[in-house]
Amino acid sequence: MEKGQSHNLKWNTVTKRLPMHLHEFIVKQPYDEYTAQNQAVWRYVMRLNTSFLPKVAHSYYLEGIAKTGISIDKIPEMEGMNRILKDIGWAAVSVDGFIPPNAFMEFQAYNVLVIASDIRTIGHIAYTPAPDIIHEAAGHAPIIANPEYAEYLRRFGEIGSKAISSSKDYDLYEAVRKVSILKEDPNTPETEIEEALADLNEIQNNMGELSEMAQIRNLHWWTVEYGLIGELTNPKIYGAGLLSSIGESKLCLKDSVKKIPFTIEAANVSFDITKQQPQLFVTPDFAYLSYVLEKFANKMALRTGGLSGVEKLIQSKNIGTIELSTEIQISGIFSNVISSDNKPIYIQTSGKSALASRDKELIGHGTSYHAAGFGSPIGKLEGINLAIEDMSPRDLEIYGIYEGKRTTLLFEGGIKVEGQIITGKRDLRGKIILISFQDCTVSHYEDILFNPEWGIYDMAIGKEIISAYAGPAAVESFQDLYQVSTVKTHKINYSESELNLHKHYQTVRDMRENNNVDVKLLSKIIDELREKYTKDWLLTLEIYELVFNSDSTLKKAVYNHLIDLKSDSNIDKFISDGMDLIT
Repeated sequence: MEKGQSHNLKWNTVTKRLPMHLHEFIVKQPYDEYTAQNQAVWRYVMRLNTSFLPKVAHSYYLEGIAKTGISIDKIPEMEGMNRILKDIGWAAVSVDGFIPPNAFMEFQAYNVLVIASDIRTIGHIAYTPAPDIIHEAAGHAPIIANPEYAEYLRRFGEIGSKAISSSKDYDLYEAVRKVSILKEDPNTPETEIEEALADLNEIQNNMGELSEMAQIRNLHWWTVEYGLIGELTNPKIYGAGLLSSIGESKLCLKDSVKKIPFTIEAANVSFDITKQQPQLFVTPDFAYLSYVLEKFANKMALRTGGLSGVEKLIQSKNIGTIELSTEIQISGIFSNVISSDNKPIYIQTSGKSALASRDKELIGHGTSYHAAGFGSPIGKLEGINLAIEDMSPRDLEIYGIYEGKRTTLLFEGGIKVEGQIITGKRDLRGKIILISFQDCTVSHYEDILFNPEWGIYDMAIGKEIISAYAGPAAVESFQDLYQVSTVKTHKINYSESELNLHKHYQTVRDMRENNNVDVKLLSKIIDELREKYTKDWLLTLEIYELVFNSDSTLKKAVYNHLIDLKSDSNIDKFISDGMDLIT
């Protein structure tokens, strides 16, 4: 798979808005690599879904299938989907399996669906632990045709991409990704899967207190992936995980799966992707989803800021942003905070940092200038009720805060800034947001925080932290924002026998599409299936569909072979469901 570049991908008005740091996750859809068996798996699942789901899914499901350009008979091509999706303001891109949660949600914030480009193997036709094109295209895409749900999804991405992770969240993501890749490859040794599952369980059982990202992932799972809607006693399906799983879409509505009214408490209920969900949450309507999302957002550091917000960023060890009361934004990896009376009085980043205001990088204050980190006091001056940000030009002069003046500023909590003021920056409304000093010493009692020999000292102005969130304020400030996993989805190596079977799938597909049934050739294929491919039931079903309306010995032979195959309890249900579609 090729990483997304402008010369091998077609961009549209929606995808062109994506920031560069998201491009590294985009791959070219490997459409030519889909086998005829892959196409048959897509068709089987889609035919079952469009037959069964209208009875149990949200009313928008079938309408959404048509609106988003999803074919029942063939795996959708990204370019084709995008031509139709743009009419509802969305787009889709191909990615390689699971991507980091913040990146996934940032794509959503830009109205872009990320679609895992691989497709489940026939062995996982009912359910796959890995994201695949059936899950993404046939699960997520149809429901976004509903405007209210589409706005919830966009808003979720906008808020979710700002959720602060713990240092353990990325380890969990990598472990989940590895398990999903190994389990989906039929050639993976069982011992390797067991080892990866053990690692996953170890991480899951030692996550500690749930981070904001862990909580919002839970909300995402219980709504976007596994949500039910309507009445508690008779809900409908709208979650993509249920819509794309022919197994769970039937099982989930049974009484054995507990139904719980959806509330903000769902954020504290974790999930296991390797098992059927023991309970599901029911929202009365899509509007209620947005109501709960806003309640959750009100508790996030994004909206509360303060000392706890900075501490969350320090614990995350990832790039984050704090915004001060003047709307100046400091982005970087936060390494230290000094507090007094449970309030932050000094913050420190390490490594590349950037300053911004209203999500636009301040000219001259990008990562090349602040390559070694950034530190600044926060709060009011000792003994002065008027904060620097609220001072008029006259006030600033009285307190000795003007260009060319050598001054000493003592902040509440003991932070002292001594140096000569060079210049200041103001926002569009004239509020001062940054003061630069030369020959400057910054200290906290006996501890030196900045030495004059380090160069110019830039001091952000703000009496409090009003927001703290993951990621940079200005998208252009950091290029390598997310880690791209080194564990790649396995390209399945097919044996010569399997490749020969795929050729037979293609032959049958061609016959159906060209409406040209060759009974002699089909008879040879059936004989070969009975002799060499004793477990392959899907191709036999496809042949049965072709000859069903004929009164031939071949029809009887195919029927008898299907009945023989049904003796295997693992595939009995798949065959019965497929025969029901045909009859």
